[in-house]
Amino acid sequence: MRVTVFIEPHRGASYDDQLRFAQAVEACGFEGLLRADHYRSMGADPGLPGPTDAWLTLAALARETSRIRLGTLVTSATFRLPGPLAVMVAQVDQMSGGRVELGIGAGWYEREHTAYGIPFPPVGERFDRLAEQLEVITGLWRTPLGDSYSFTGDHYRLVEAPALPKPVQVPGPPVILGGRGPKRTPELAARYGDEFNMPFKSVEETAAAYDRVREASDRVGRAESGRAPLVLSAGIVVAVGRTDAEAGRRAAPLHVASALPPEDPVVGSPAQLVDRIGEFAAIGATRVHLRLIELDDLDHLELIASDVLPQLDGTDG
Repeated sequence: MRVTVFIEPHRGASYDDQLRFAQAVEACGFEGLLRADHYRSMGADPGLPGPTDAWLTLAALARETSRIRLGTLVTSATFRLPGPLAVMVAQVDQMSGGRVELGIGAGWYEREHTAYGIPFPPVGERFDRLAEQLEVITGLWRTPLGDSYSFTGDHYRLVEAPALPKPVQVPGPPVILGGRGPKRTPELAARYGDEFNMPFKSVEETAAAYDRVREASDRVGRAESGRAPLVLSAGIVVAVGRTDAEAGRRAAPLHVASALPPEDPVVGSPAQLVDRIGEFAAIGATRVHLRLIELDDLDHLELIASDVLPQLDGTDG
């Protein structure tokens, strides 16, 4: 089981907070660090000192770490044009020596769009734009050196792009797609993704989502095209402790009103987290992303590294 840590800096974290946490993630033996891509908090708390841009932050972390994988879970397709985003991600992949992953989605949090003047079209158009972005980004990365890339869609048009720079990873950084959508999300993952992630839901809901994406992979002929099966991953909200009181303290932020949909956290002992990860492994997950809430709580990170990672095959612990 591959284990990464997922953080939400929009809750309130400076770059220095994220750097300290990323270096601790690396020292503790986790596979990687993924971060959310949001421009404001989701509750009444403003999340001081304010938002940090996901790709600016990851570029800096790429130069301050040496082993962990870095990426987004997930970048909003509404935030950036696909051509410049392909350039950004390829450059950060170069800066990291080939350790970057692009998680990308259609975007959903209207409040941050209106706050910063970002257009927020209806959900159908957002998914149409996401599909075109995936075609453009992967097309740019896969274009042979010396050739150009052109694309004409309903929302984006590229004319003889030089398709540079090239990422270190070939044919490109892994693309993570996921979510609860029953129709378009599985198909987009099957067509363009390297990993399908079900974020922070129950084992039963996750198993149903995996079945949908397997069926979509069969429909689009993923295996026949020679592509590897999708990596199946699960997001888990985590608040564990050495005592019930410690776990409860770490879980307290989960009770604050938020725009997030309902989640299925693990609140309790490290052994309970090991059991939940085992349940996800039993339905086909080979990777989990553990969402830790407080970035200044390095003891939480170290507890998971010492009491959970050694019990999971395939970790660095």
